[in-house]
Amino acid sequence: MAILGGFAAALFFASATLLSSRSSRIISPSSVLAWVMVTGLVVLVPFLAVSDPPDLARGDLGWLLVSGGGNVAGLLLAYSALRIGKVGVVAPILSTEGAIAAALSVIAGESLPVAVGLLLPVIALGVVLAATGSPDDAENPGSPKVSARRQLLFAGAAAACFGASLFATAHASADLPIAWVLLPARLIGVLGVAAPLALRGGLQLTRRATPLVVAGGLCEVLGFASFALGSRDGVAVAAVLASQFAGLAAVAAYLLFRERLTHIQIAGVVIIAVGVATLTAVRT
Repeated sequence: MAILGGFAAALFFASATLLSSRSSRIISPSSVLAWVMVTGLVVLVPFLAVSDPPDLARGDLGWLLVSGGGNVAGLLLAYSALRIGKVGVVAPILSTEGAIAAALSVIAGESLPVAVGLLLPVIALGVVLAATGSPDDAENPGSPKVSARRQLLFAGAAAACFGASLFATAHASADLPIAWVLLPARLIGVLGVAAPLALRGGLQLTRRATPLVVAGGLCEVLGFASFALGSRDGVAVAAVLASQFAGLAAVAAYLLFRERLTHIQIAGVVIIAVGVATLTAVRT
């Protein structure tokens, strides 16, 4: 379950990254975030309606707040980075979220078999290599060096927020229904971002952006649901495998958007593929 959940999360997160890299260039990052959260909340409502509200302990509430707040803050920062940079530059930085969550889980006391512990950093290395790009590739013709610094800053801050969110999501999902684990981020996004934007008249949406933000919202929900299920069998494994989204997004961006793939990126994809296959064999 850790392997399947982590890999499914990687597919959905890669799709969400590609979608947001396009939508954030059509409308503002805050508007993208608002519609993604609205979509996610609409998707969750039927599942919430058929499940009983859980009994929340003090610790559960804290994990949910960290999970939701980190997710919302991370998405806003990631969309801001993708608006001015290429997927192949931003994605590797965002992918360190898995390493951050895995490190937090080990610090918190999760024990790992030796073979798995050796494979996790190898896969993490492949993730970074697969999505490595040149900061000079930033797509702001006016000031590429400034854009490079800004995208690195935004993406690095987003990775830290996502890492904390993944770690908290894993803990919350151990005791609570998945739908209720995913609810806080969507509520925070709708009430804290979408509603204020709508009241100020700043909530943007165009015909081109609509399918992108709706699909992005679906992918975000499915990605976190997959990770939450996988993390029940092992936080570190699910977190590192989920971070494969960077390599997948880099390859897809090359095919779909013609972003150039370097030899280092190709090597990273190979390392990921071999590492995942070996990890699957070890775990089974």
